[in-house]
Amino acid sequence: MSSTLHSPLSSTLSPTSSRQVKKLWIPARFADSAFVFKPPRFYPSIRAAANFSSSLDTGLSTELDAVTSYSEIVPDTVIFDDFERFPPTAATVSSSLLLGICSLPDTKFKSAVDTALADSECYGLEKSDDRISCFVSKALVNVGGDLAKLVPGRVSTEVDARLAYDTQAIVQKVHELSKLYNRIGVSSERLLFKIPSTWQGIEASRILELEGIQTHMTFVYSFCQAAAAAQAGASIIQIFVGRLRDWARNHTGDSEVEAALSKGEDPGLALVTKTYNYIHKYGHKSKLMAAAIRNKQDVFNLLGVDYIICPLKILQVLKESVTPPDEKYSLIRRLSPQTAASYNFSAEELVNWDENSFASALGPAAMGLLTAGMDGYASQSTRVEELFDKMWPPPNV
Repeated sequence: MSSTLHSPLSSTLSPTSSRQVKKLWIPARFADSAFVFKPPRFYPSIRAAANFSSSLDTGLSTELDAVTSYSEIVPDTVIFDDFERFPPTAATVSSSLLLGICSLPDTKFKSAVDTALADSECYGLEKSDDRISCFVSKALVNVGGDLAKLVPGRVSTEVDARLAYDTQAIVQKVHELSKLYNRIGVSSERLLFKIPSTWQGIEASRILELEGIQTHMTFVYSFCQAAAAAQAGASIIQIFVGRLRDWARNHTGDSEVEAALSKGEDPGLALVTKTYNYIHKYGHKSKLMAAAIRNKQDVFNLLGVDYIICPLKILQVLKESVTPPDEKYSLIRRLSPQTAASYNFSAEELVNWDENSFASALGPAAMGLLTAGMDGYASQSTRVEELFDKMWPPPNV
């Protein structure tokens, strides 16, 4: 993340201890533009920032205290409204964020966009499309560079979703962005790149991870996507629990979704469970992130997963649910390496995924939701290019 994000050992989201909590900073108006926060356990910094009273002083605990002992909570906050209330320690930069910055000319990041539009290297390109593409890349990196100065953790950069079916184009774009970051003094250790989970995107992740470039696979809605991403060595795999649930309420015909429903399981929660167990049972390095959380019961059902992106209203409910000390550990860890070891997978699920098996296993739910997500990202990228074309040249150029 929520977005976004980070490196080995205990956490791919930030280089610090895994027993800390991250906050995701996402503009409500713009999907999947994420900022990750990492206050210490029990949320003293959130509590102070939001004028919460401390349960530690009363000898009582809250449901929020309890859940943070099982999973790293990623609060979902609004960028321009909550930047001061919830100072981020890591961030994600995207086309949607650029749109937000351009719509608010007084934001501290506006100069990063203006500087990109005045860049002499881009200015010298002959073709208009190349020039605009250069401006967008420079704007993403300039904003990301500014964020890197404000946060101690990692900065994740969204890769253009229009490249999602071209492995080499994705790799080339990530190399380009990485070089631009290095040029302004942001090292590769502080970077992560967010890629749609098409087969070509997963193959790009494999290549990049072998080069030491960390990737965050998004729009994961099926086990074949999750397992293939884990086999590729992706640093983060993000599953959208609520979106799968919504699809199941309005559609039929997906065998993976219907298998979960036939067992009385929520398809989104079932996918997180299966993916977590797969990663841990077979020793993959990937960290798993659950997103699109709709209520606190979702949180309880996901305890033990690496990261949970949680809306602030749910965090507030958890924070206000005070329990006496003897009930502090009444919540049950649902996911653990121990339970993963006893999970049984079918032979079809344990294949070494290739393009053909991946395409065969990708059902209508995953295909539809993946396509919708990428269409949204692509639309935002197009809007940025159109906006930059109108804004260029800026004053004094």
